[in-house]
Amino acid sequence: MFREFRVRLAGSLLLAIGLFSTSASAQEDAPVVAAAANLQFAIEEIAKSFAADTGKEVRLSMGSTGNIARQIRQGAPFELFLAADEKTLLDLAADGLTRDEGGVYAVGRIVVITPNGSKLAADGSLESLKEALAGGTLGRFAIANPEHAPFGVAAREALTHEGLWDAIQPHIVLGENVSQATQFALSGNTDGGIIAYSLALAPSNRERGTFELVPEEWHEPLRQRMALLKNAGPVAEAFYEYMDQPTAREILKRYGFAPPKGQ
Repeated sequence: MFREFRVRLAGSLLLAIGLFSTSASAQEDAPVVAAAANLQFAIEEIAKSFAADTGKEVRLSMGSTGNIARQIRQGAPFELFLAADEKTLLDLAADGLTRDEGGVYAVGRIVVITPNGSKLAADGSLESLKEALAGGTLGRFAIANPEHAPFGVAAREALTHEGLWDAIQPHIVLGENVSQATQFALSGNTDGGIIAYSLALAPSNRERGTFELVPEEWHEPLRQRMALLKNAGPVAEAFYEYMDQPTAREILKRYGFAPPKGQ
């Protein structure tokens, strides 16, 4: 059984962040773009660049892919959804909740990360984790909840690949999304965790710990898909197109995202 860490979050679990508004009315008119938690730092930079280049603004709503999809099914007024996987978005498209199937905008990776001072090594091969489990020295270890977070699914697949999934159960703490799992992994209250490469690369996180990539063959590819929702307006359409422009692609690259094959 999972043991789940929960923290109180102000407001809802899906945190809407209004960006770059010059007036209350401008912010109200800006479309809400829902984005997977692993995009937290990259998408904020892209939104700033979009505003600077076009004079148009978007508001960002971050959360786990599964929770965002649930909110869309419940009628949340998002105009664009950038998911952390393909299946969730393709299921929404099949149910007629998006304009079409959209497209893959990036491929994500996972890393093992340990906070400064941890007795666990940030070892992408998971050898240090195996030794800590075998020696009974492992404390808590954080991942995103695989029930609704694709990066939690990838973490579970990697741990299963190395035969560690069953043994690590008593030590697992679950983040509501991969951003929260990152907070847990770097809090000093855990020995580390498996999180998104993009979050490990964020300047505010890099100085708090050490990380190493997990072999991508150990989990299903994290092909991240985006699509416009049925009610999308021209600004959301412009932001969708902007995600495929050189400026956005360069920002994604800096945060460790690979482009889709063929691009």
